[in-house]
Amino acid sequence: MSGALEGIKVVDLSRVLGGPYCTQMLADHGAEVIKVEPPQGDETRGWGPPFKDELSAYFSGANRNKRSIAIDLRQPEGRNLVLRLLEDADVLVHNFKPGALEKWGLGYEEVLSIKFPKLVFCHVTGFGADGPLGGFPGYDAVVQAMTGLMSINGNPANGPTRMGTPIVDIGTGMIACNAILASLLERGRSGLGQAIEVPLYDSAISMMHPQAANSLMSGQIPKATGNGHPNIVPYDMFETSTGKLYLAVGNNRQFAVLCDVLGIPEVPRDVRFVDNAARLTHRAEITHLLSECLRCHDAFELEPVLLNAGVPAGVVRDVNEALAHPHTRHRDMVVSKEGYRGTGVPARLSRTPGTVRSAPPRFGQHSIELLREAKLTEDEIGELVSKDIVRAEQ
Repeated sequence: MSGALEGIKVVDLSRVLGGPYCTQMLADHGAEVIKVEPPQGDETRGWGPPFKDELSAYFSGANRNKRSIAIDLRQPEGRNLVLRLLEDADVLVHNFKPGALEKWGLGYEEVLSIKFPKLVFCHVTGFGADGPLGGFPGYDAVVQAMTGLMSINGNPANGPTRMGTPIVDIGTGMIACNAILASLLERGRSGLGQAIEVPLYDSAISMMHPQAANSLMSGQIPKATGNGHPNIVPYDMFETSTGKLYLAVGNNRQFAVLCDVLGIPEVPRDVRFVDNAARLTHRAEITHLLSECLRCHDAFELEPVLLNAGVPAGVVRDVNEALAHPHTRHRDMVVSKEGYRGTGVPARLSRTPGTVRSAPPRFGQHSIELLREAKLTEDEIGELVSKDIVRAEQ
């Protein structure tokens, strides 16, 4: 079976995480992705340990299903090579600072849109090209701090806390992927590509739900609520006799069923807990009541009972436990390929499913192969390699 994006060629000039995560999603669904790296390589190749076969786990997690070529874009011959790669490409993704490609004669408006009118050009930036912060480089944790994400995360007693996963980079990658697919769909009608800008900053602001919506409606400053939800109660983590259990009770029916299972069926009739608004007002009281009750229960026994009763609940597991869970394995959410192990493809397409076809590439692994495909002669390839304009795996 072919992937849904078979026949789509992507030239990926991006590094680190936001751009590479986007292009890995495209590659998982069948796009041909050519990862163009600088002479020193994508810096995440060195972000470890852990390492395996000279690949860091960080790099491996965002670069499977790609081929790697190393090109020095500071040299005119290197930039000409990118133009050769773009001759039959559908998408270009990069995350250089605003103005960098223009300085190199590869700007979208002045050059690429004219040479390649069908090209979808996606620029992942820190803060966008304009505005008070326009042009500054962006880093996940800094953007988390600046956009309020840290202020709503963690325990209120400990102050603002960085989210453990680089949520801004990953979210930006997903938003960029959606924008590219929308542009390819529109190109099918107009026959034309277009430029896309996806800043980390804008993405972070857009993902701050429901806190941003709460603020815009109420004018109140959202606060960190620890493991609790700002709008729903009970929606929190509780201690049991065998570990932590998270309850995500979203409506009155689920609350009533929860109380029945816990042997406190009278609680939903208490005026303080009769609906979510009342429970939110009396968060401390209901949290204390449930905490005392749950201390006597086994989290691992209670989880399936609540799920079968229609109450969202889950044991709080560590990463290794989650990856080893029977459901994770049943869903093929841990995959292996050529010694590489990674997470699976989450979107399931019935006819053209995404696949893991190749391990993350070694630095410059496909440089010679890709130059031959671009119709360069052996002499031309030899000269580019000898001048260090192209780096090839030794």
